[in-house]
This record gives sequence, C-alpha cells and structure tokens, in this order.
Amino acid sequence: MEHARKAIYNLFGGEPLSYTRFSLARQPDGDSSHVEMKLSAEDEEGGENGVIDHIHTPPAKPRKTNRHLCCVSSVAVLVFFAGFLFGYLSFRTRTPEPRECANGLEPCKSAQCVDADEPARPEGQVRGPEPEPMLYWSDLQNKLAEKLDGISFQPKIRRISAASHEAGSGADEDLANYVYSEFGSYNLGDVWKNEHYVRVQVPGSSPNVISLETRSGTRETLDASKAYVAYSATGAVAGKPVYANFGRTEDFNVLREKKISVNGTIVLVRARMIPFAEKVANAQKLGAVGVLIFPSPTDYRGLEGDVAQFGHVHLGTGDPFTPGFPSFNHTQFPPAESSGLPRIPVQTISCSAASKLFSRMSGIACPTRWSVPFSANCRLESGDPGVNVSLQVNNAFVERRILNIFGVIKGFEEPDRYVVVGAQRDSWGPGAVKSGVGTAILLELARAVSQLVKNEGYKPRRSLVFASWSAGDFGAVGATEWLEGYAATLHLKAFAYINLDSAVAGTGDFRFSASPMLKQLLKEAITNVKEPRFLDNTLPSKEVPFRMDNAGFAFLAYSGIPSVSFSFTNVGGSEYPHLSTTEDTLDNLLDYFRSGDHLDTTVRAAAEIAGRMAVRMTHDHELYLDFNSYDDKLLDFVRRLLPYNKDLQGMGLHLRWLLVARGDFSRATNALKTAIQNTDLYNKVACRALNDRIMKVEYHFLSPYVSPKDTPLRHIFFGSGPHTLQALVDHLSLLKTNKSAFDEDLLRNQLALATWTIQGAANALAGDIWDIDNEF
Repeated sequence: MEHARKAIYNLFGGEPLSYTRFSLARQPDGDSSHVEMKLSAEDEEGGENGVIDHIHTPPAKPRKTNRHLCCVSSVAVLVFFAGFLFGYLSFRTRTPEPRECANGLEPCKSAQCVDADEPARPEGQVRGPEPEPMLYWSDLQNKLAEKLDGISFQPKIRRISAASHEAGSGADEDLANYVYSEFGSYNLGDVWKNEHYVRVQVPGSSPNVISLETRSGTRETLDASKAYVAYSATGAVAGKPVYANFGRTEDFNVLREKKISVNGTIVLVRARMIPFAEKVANAQKLGAVGVLIFPSPTDYRGLEGDVAQFGHVHLGTGDPFTPGFPSFNHTQFPPAESSGLPRIPVQTISCSAASKLFSRMSGIACPTRWSVPFSANCRLESGDPGVNVSLQVNNAFVERRILNIFGVIKGFEEPDRYVVVGAQRDSWGPGAVKSGVGTAILLELARAVSQLVKNEGYKPRRSLVFASWSAGDFGAVGATEWLEGYAATLHLKAFAYINLDSAVAGTGDFRFSASPMLKQLLKEAITNVKEPRFLDNTLPSKEVPFRMDNAGFAFLAYSGIPSVSFSFTNVGGSEYPHLSTTEDTLDNLLDYFRSGDHLDTTVRAAAEIAGRMAVRMTHDHELYLDFNSYDDKLLDFVRRLLPYNKDLQGMGLHLRWLLVARGDFSRATNALKTAIQNTDLYNKVACRALNDRIMKVEYHFLSPYVSPKDTPLRHIFFGSGPHTLQALVDHLSLLKTNKSAFDEDLLRNQLALATWTIQGAANALAGDIWDIDNEF
C-alpha cells in the first residue's frame, strides 16, 4: 500500500494524496449528480474529533449542461487508473527480488542459489520451498545439449569392449556391476538388478566342421572357425551345395523358376538383409538339410577373409525354452520349446571358405545381381552330383544366470508412468559397436538427465527408466524375459521404449524402425541436431522394418508398447563390417571413422536424439504419442483388400464390417483430438485420463483372440502368425497365385478376428462405453 501512496503522491506533483472517494447517491428526484470527492490529505483532519466533514450541497435544479457527466467520467477514469496502479504495485511487492549466486558474480539461475542479503543459516537448517522453476522445452533441449557437449564416449566404450563378454559369463557380470555402480554414482532415484535363468547355446567340446567331399572320395576341410550360430540343431548332415543369395523368399522363388530344387541340399547364403533366423526358416521350409552363412566382401568391405560372424537362429525373441512366460528360477513350468527353433544344423563360415566352395561349383550361372566378387563364375549349384558338403555341428546348451540392471529418475507428478531407454550389454566378442556404443550412450544419458534434475531445476512429470540388458546377442533375451515377467502391469505403466543398440555403426546415413506413434517425435528430435547435417527432410526414406532380434520389436509386438530404434550407418545403409565378429574393437571403430573426434561427434548426436525423445515425453502435459498415425495404417490395409472384394462376395463375405471398424477408429481419434483441445491440461486428473487413453492405443492392437503363451507376438501389424493383417493379405493373394493352397475356413477366421481386434481398439480409444457407437 505504501508503494501506491508514493506513486499517487508523485503523480499529482507532490501533493500528499491518500485516497480518492466518490459517491453517486441517488436523490429522491432521481438525480445522481451529487458527487463527493476527497483528494487532500489535509481534509482528513478537518472534522471534529478527527471525523471527516462532508460538505452537502443542496440539490440544484437541472440545468442544460453536461458538467455532471464530465465529473462522473473523470472520476471513473481516475478510479480505473488508481486500481490498475495499485494492482501492479501489489504484484511487484510479491515478486521476489533478483538473487545472486553464492559467488556474487552472476544472476541466480539455479533453484539452489541463495539471496545475496540473506543471513547465513545455522548448519542443518532447511530452507523453505522454492518457487517451481519454469523450464520450457526449448530451454530444456539446450541444457541437455550442454550436458552432452564436450563428452568423449571413448573411455566408456573401451571399458565395455575390453574383452568378450558373452551373456551370463563372468565378464558380463563384471560389466553388470560396473553399470550398477555408474548408475549409483549419478544419484538416480533407485538402482536395482533383475535376474533370470535362461538356456543358451554355446560351442561344444569339439569345433564345428565344414568339409567338401568330391567324387574321388577326397575330403577337404573348408572351415573350422570358433564362430558359431546359437540355437542351431546339432548333428551331421551332407548334401549338394545350392546358392540362394540372401535367403529371402524372393531369392528362393528365383531358384524355383530355374528348376533348382532345395530339398535335401545344404544352402549357401550371404549374411545381411534379413536375420539369420529368417534365412534358415525359409530354407528349412523347402526341405534343406543345412545352411551355411557367409559375409560377402560386397556387403562387408574391410572384413578380413578368414573371419566368420556370430549369430542366432531362433525365429522369435526371449528364451526359446520358456516361450510366452518368464525365465525366473522359481518358475516350474512343464518342459516347453519355441516353435521358432530350427530343426536343421546351421553354421557361419568365412569369406575364404565360401570362395573355396564356389570354386567347386559348376552348375547354372547366377543372376548378375547375385554375383560375389571372389568368384569369377558364380554358380547356383554344384553341377556335379559327386560334389557334396558335409556339416557337423557340436554346439551344447547350458543354463546361465543373466542380470538386467536398472536405474530410474522418478517423475514428480506421475512416477508410475515411464519411458524406458535401454541398451544391450553382452557381446560375443569385444562388441564395441554391438554393445559398447549403446551402453556408453545409456550411461551418459542417465548422467545428463540426472544433472538436469539435480542442478537445473527440471522436474519431469513422468519417470525415466534406464535399462542395461543381458543376452541381447541371443535374441533380446534379457529384455523379453523382463517384459514377460511383468506383463500384467507394464502395459499400464510403460508408454514408450527407446532402443540404443548399435546406435552408431557408420557415418553418412541414418536408418530407423519405429511404431507409427513415435515417428513424429523422432522427426522433431533429429531437427537441428548440430552434426551430422544430412538428416534434414529425408527421414521417411530411412525407415526399415523392425528386426525380430531387436529389443524394440519385443516391446512393440509382445507388450504393445510403442518403440523406436535408430542407427547411424554408412551411405546406402551398409553394415559396419566388423559387427558380430571378434574384430569388433574400439581400435577398428576408430580406424573406420578415421578420427576420434568424428566418432565422438556422431555418438553425441545419437545420444542427443535419444535424450530429446526421452525428456520430451516426460516434459509435456500431453503424451507425445501420435495416435492419429494408425488411421493411415488401417486405411492402407483396407485398400490392399479391395481388389479381392469380388472374390470375398463369391464366398458370401464382404468388407462392410471391417470398413465400419476402421471408420469407428477414425472417429474415435477425432473425438480424442477434440477432447484434448477442450481440456485444461493443467488439471492433473483430466490430463491423466486423456493420457491413459493415448498410451493404450498400441496395446489394443495386440490380438485378444490368440494365446500370449502360444503366440507371444500378438500385434496385428508387427507380430507374427496367422492373426496378423499381413498374414490375411498374404492368404488372400493365394486366390490369384496358388488357389489350391487357399483355405476358406481359415480366411473367415482371419477376417473376423482382424475386424474385431480393430473394433476393440476403436472402442477402447473412444473412452466410456456410452461414447461408443455400436449400431452394427
């Protein structure tokens, strides 16, 4: 009030004015022109006993003048101005004075600074609550970049990739303890371990041997590498060699067109393009008795000729001997085995061994695009029935205890909602790219975000969970077992997963796999990244399908949690040549990048992209998940079915109900958008209710009509099995390509389940049951 008195005093030229009073008392005759104004402080003292005298003027006859109107207007303006000034000065008195940091050299920008004139507090005395700091997204983004700027990731990569650390080994446990210790040093909210007991396959007591037999009876050993393929069938097989390029379905179709049978043969395929497990499944389906996989110099430039790769051939994720349920030591399920395990032996061989084998083949010439650089005469088969390949696989199964390590930064408003950021820790071989880069990024992100919370006043609304997985080399085993172990609750709490595995495997290009709900977030996260600068408007062309052995695939297809995985690669998407070999060392990685600074710059860019996505999803009121994206996915699916409409009508079927389900989903997304626009997102209860609907969109695309135990990958877009939308389209295509293989009853079942899964997702998104239009 004193501020207001002084301001009015100055305004009126130094007259000590205290207040303004006016009265517009209605007179009996209806005249309201009686005005009392008190402007002088001296007048306050004029009455007897200190009471203010009021001067009453007898009512005057109405005159033809506007004087009373001018007086009323003047008083109104003066009152408005005085009220405004009083309110402004009152606000200023409540605004805290600028504070100085303890060193007195700069303005205070931290919640932990002290007032310059504040007396020292006795030791142990606690300061009262500070005003909540305002951190806008742009400020937070810049602060995150500052925390990562100047960091060299090389020491951590070297520490992690110092030696081979296969899942469940002593070296892997040592690294688990290292990650646990690092998380603890960052003062995270909680750090804990999670253990599983899994069965993995390792080399047996004797090496696997591949040999070439000729008509004359001579036997030549082609390879006896220490590399092996996990989950291969064991035993000895023999057959003539057949070359099938990358082992894709289209490659085997080429062989069929050329009248080359795969039945009873040992198939030779190049690594890359698709996972080992898919190559083997395709060959096994056509009757092959064994598979050999080699790295072509065309695809792995710089890899030594005598180096073979490591891989696995389980067509699935997790421990194949506990399909659909977790591998906890106290779990005593009856013996089970994944249907994704192959029934034929498989082995990787070096480029040199493959070259020897090609030199003995003299059959039909390869298509030009199938050629390999080490063979002048690429052939599809041996050409000589006396030439056979013999394969002996002696792998053995063992039970291993594996550790997943977790750290969490808890949210301030919704700690029970969290985004998970994870990386594989184990590796067959040193694993600088396979596990070192991702784990180094994971650790530095945990440190950086913790500093944002501890030192910069950031208060994330939701929690961030940092996860270090074991047994990733065996098919995302650690991540999948964790998902299976907490399947009942994770889909209610975890709303996104960011995968860091092999996030930097080259330079000059970029590849990603993602749920449609996270593509827009990724697009914004890569915008204005300092280096590299080639990402600008090319993101849509960089998408590739999720690999089944990617941990993000398990989160998406098994648990229905939106996931994203990305990697810096070489131009054209070619793979890092030393990946999954004993040559995957930091020194080779530095040679590949030609400078340590270049490597750190690229790793830092990957860390910044992942950090932006993770922090953004804990910063905004509304979950940054693009639920509208599935409208386009469903529309594309319906368009792919339309060419078969007449065929369906011939069977008494139609697409009407499917179209209705798709329309209901579209209307539900529009209704949710409207609800978000009309909701006060600062209302925590209302905001959480909306976010609950958003975060469950992905989950409701898991088919409820198949068993999680028998068919774990239930997602109708990204899963595996006859319940998926792709399986429905493929089955319909048989009407035009192979009608004898078409099964009408199966189609009816597929169409019904697809329709009701989509309708269920629409109903769930719509909200309450009274908001659902179910007039079929």
